[in-house]
Amino acid sequence: MAFESLAEKLQNTLKKLRGKGKLNEKDVKEALKEVKLALLEADVNYKVVKDFVKRIQERTVGHEVMESLTPGQQVIKIVNEELTELMGGQRSNLVFAPKPPTIIMMVGLQGAGKTTHCGKLAGILKEQGKNPLLVAGDIYRPAAIKQLQVLGERLGVPVFSMGDQQSPVNIVKAALRNADSNGNDVVIIDTAGRLHIDEKMMDELKEIRDNIRPDEILLVVDAMTGQDAVNVAEKFDELLGIDGIILTKLDGDARGGAALSIKAVTGKPIKYVGMGEKLDALEPFHPDRMASRILGMGDVLSLIEKAEASINLKKAKELEEKLMKNEYTLDDFLEQMEQVRNMGPLDQVLGMIPGLSGASQLKKLQVDEKQLDHIEAIICSMTREERRNPEIINGSRRRRISAGSGTSIQEVNRLLKQFKQTKKMMKQFGDMTRGKGKFRGKFPFFS
Repeated sequence: MAFESLAEKLQNTLKKLRGKGKLNEKDVKEALKEVKLALLEADVNYKVVKDFVKRIQERTVGHEVMESLTPGQQVIKIVNEELTELMGGQRSNLVFAPKPPTIIMMVGLQGAGKTTHCGKLAGILKEQGKNPLLVAGDIYRPAAIKQLQVLGERLGVPVFSMGDQQSPVNIVKAALRNADSNGNDVVIIDTAGRLHIDEKMMDELKEIRDNIRPDEILLVVDAMTGQDAVNVAEKFDELLGIDGIILTKLDGDARGGAALSIKAVTGKPIKYVGMGEKLDALEPFHPDRMASRILGMGDVLSLIEKAEASINLKKAKELEEKLMKNEYTLDDFLEQMEQVRNMGPLDQVLGMIPGLSGASQLKKLQVDEKQLDHIEAIICSMTREERRNPEIINGSRRRRISAGSGTSIQEVNRLLKQFKQTKKMMKQFGDMTRGKGKFRGKFPFFS
């Protein structure tokens, strides 16, 4: 989970302050000492940590906190604001050309996920109504061209390639002519990476840049490499000039040092973050939302956006009608579960819910994706009639379903019990919305 260790330490430190009726300068200094240590352990750049703590200290020892009725909450508010500012302050959007096509040049070292994220970005832009073209400009890495073509096929995005015998500059120039002919309004160029920054690599990237004048040069770096990612970003900006950063593998970075340092060190914003291996696991980076997640306050806006993107409104309406008629089945149960899973890994989804977003609360929940796989296997092992009418599932049927799904009879029993409870709750909700029973008259807006 992103920022897991840092989030837990910061939340525990700030929790001590929240419980105090009054704060003195000593309380604040002790807390900030722990904050400083937590940030350094998270591999945040030392100078960034020093400046960050200094800014908080200047604000917290003033009237803003000491004379507040809730000083602990005021400190948390200040930390939240400073964390947001540290990561860029506000969302930094892609810059689109006044006259198409918009040219996006993707650069970075080998292994950071550059080719994959060319595809992911094309997928996002296609969903936004754009008509992107992917350009295979990496002629050196074996299978780079094939990888981009496979991604393009999966996403339904065209890929321009001239093989590996032409120069990258010639390929890119031809790709732009192709985009003009076919009405592509965004061109995303996959360039060659190296194991390290070298003169030959930079000369080639500069040549492409000078010939096509891209609207965006995006650097793809791996969050898991911590301060190395920051150093790479600083060097690329110095030698090439970049407009923004795509930070990959943030979902697996428990420390988060790169995300917290990179804007302060380079002055360049993080525009997108990779949050998983799936092609849709690329998210716009919102500094304020990320700061809120780190401090355990949740991220309701991102949760709503994920839900809107994943939940089929037509099916939701059909489900509502079934609830009203008490016709909710195990097929519906499975469909709901799939829609929730489409929103992303459950620990990430739960981490966006206020009250459940704290590191300690998430640990207590112990989200196990395998358990959901078992539920799916059990339901899929039932006959159509059993899914519609679970009451007919007797002992022999339970044994058959257990064997067919590779699960235990206890797991089958547990699922049937959970479904019965869920259906009962759904029926009560349906009665409430119709103004029946004990809810009649108490909720007139449901009448």
